[in-house]
Amino acid sequence: MSDSLLPHKHNDEDLSRNIMKELENVDKFEKIAYIFKQLQDTNRVRLFWLLCHCEECVINISALLNMSSPAISHHLRLLRSSGLITSRREGKEVYYKAADTKQSKLLHQMIEQVIEISCPK
Repeated sequence: MSDSLLPHKHNDEDLSRNIMKELENVDKFEKIAYIFKQLQDTNRVRLFWLLCHCEECVINISALLNMSSPAISHHLRLLRSSGLITSRREGKEVYYKAADTKQSKLLHQMIEQVIEISCPK
């Protein structure tokens, strides 16, 4: 899209050109939408918040959230596919925790600010 296609010119042309260039990169926006889609479920938000504070196995997560292990596994799979959590295997047990990424940390902070809770000490 060229600047001449904009009905009104409110910004400088370089800024408009840079913004249009970024808007054309739909893949980046799809990635963000996918992550937020995973968080539209209350249980996944609770699960993600829990895993920001500790590393746990499915059985313990199930007990903490009062949900079945298959339901927890389903939510874990979705959160892991979005890159928000990671897992490690120790023998037969698999442990999950929040990913050590800027995106995961930012989301954790956002959750705590929105619902006005703080990290357990």
